[in-house]
Amino acid sequence: MSELEKTPKAETGNVTGLYTEHEEWVVNMGEKTIHAKRMPGFFRTLKYITESFWLILFLGPYLRWNGKQALMLDVNDRQFHIFGLTILPQDIWMVSLLLLLLAMTLFAVTSVASRVFCGYFCFQTTWVDLFTWIEEKIEGNPNARHKLDAAPMDGAKFGKKALKHALWLLIAILTGISVIIWFEDAFVFWGNLLHFNLSLIEVATLIAFTLGTYFLAGFLREQTCLWLCPYARIQGVMCDSQTLVPTYDEKRGEPRGRIRKGAAAEESKQGDCIDCFQCVQVCPTGVDIRQGQQLGCITCGLCLDACDSIMDKIGRPRGLIRYMTLDEVNGLPEKKLYQHPRTLVYIGILLIALVGIIYGLSHMGNLTLRVAPERQPLFVRMSDGSIQNKYTFKVLNKTAGDVQVKVSAEGGVKGQIIVDGGKPQLIHHGKASAFTVFVKAPEENLMSETTKIQFRVENLDDPNMKAEYDTVFTGPKR
Repeated sequence: MSELEKTPKAETGNVTGLYTEHEEWVVNMGEKTIHAKRMPGFFRTLKYITESFWLILFLGPYLRWNGKQALMLDVNDRQFHIFGLTILPQDIWMVSLLLLLLAMTLFAVTSVASRVFCGYFCFQTTWVDLFTWIEEKIEGNPNARHKLDAAPMDGAKFGKKALKHALWLLIAILTGISVIIWFEDAFVFWGNLLHFNLSLIEVATLIAFTLGTYFLAGFLREQTCLWLCPYARIQGVMCDSQTLVPTYDEKRGEPRGRIRKGAAAEESKQGDCIDCFQCVQVCPTGVDIRQGQQLGCITCGLCLDACDSIMDKIGRPRGLIRYMTLDEVNGLPEKKLYQHPRTLVYIGILLIALVGIIYGLSHMGNLTLRVAPERQPLFVRMSDGSIQNKYTFKVLNKTAGDVQVKVSAEGGVKGQIIVDGGKPQLIHHGKASAFTVFVKAPEENLMSETTKIQFRVENLDDPNMKAEYDTVFTGPKR
């Protein structure tokens, strides 16, 4: 007895009832809206988990640290605040390394598992998923939504559409606000917003992100992935025959055919695909994965959940659609990860960037010192016969408050003194403060034309907060 003959009649009837959904499905050419079906499964759950990471966008700016916003990209003052860490323009090389790290991570993951970023983390995918979830709760399942779209406008339809678009706009507005408050204090912005006291650039930014979110996620949807997103084009060059992608097992599935009551003997000669179109029904871009890899596939794995659920119902093994490589499809031996030269290059660059970021963070003090010796003249002979050098100090204070520092020196010339060395210097927070320092030494103690000297600035209230800089003391030729 075949597996299909063992399937209970009630279960078979339930499966054959799925064919009525196919009548509502239209090939995704952009002229009609795709209403994807939601089915539970491993990849759907994984998608919910990864998409929830975007809550950081909405909640992150409200975190406080020492009475201030913990996470803020303060472009006006050219400062990035990350809890107790302040990154200034002088540390921008670490931001560059961070961007390189993110890019190499994206490339490495794409070379191994194709467009998983598109399917699980992309903001467009996430917002579309949220908007369509709201749409489903208000307008019903895909069949009901198609019928509602085709129905004439009446009170019931207007009420559902109005509620849906109102919620979409609310989310779009909150998205715009959330983007802005990453660049300025969240509570100050809300106060200005409630009192209609926003600047022109704030209003323009809010309108741009609100309308962009509303139209991209609510109307363009999958067309954004197909026609606007450049990553959909360039990801192809990052994949090879060893890249894992959702793939239909044609050898096992063909010849496909529908389940019909009382035709078990005939259907036993068919492949495992029962042509139920559930893999297409759940696809957010309307792709039929059985036609091979396509530009619209965002590697979300929802078709795997749909197919596995059908295989369970008809008593056939899972995996008719599964993550496979092209080599596996063609029966070629699979390579190990270390046999992927391109992926190893991505990982190597990724590790270099990561080490650079860790080094920068671990060696980034609260004070940074730069010392520039006067070049014209290099030195001055004083009336008492001593040699004096002039230095311009630039001290960068990365803390949240002003500090007073004292200047000291090590090395240099025997008997040297720092003119007004006991005078404290005020260094403003988040800025580089400049001041002049004079050092003079007896000429008879000069052993060479230049002598190494190390300057130090030290916080008067916290001796552990200090910075050093190596330069030279210059005298006449010997």
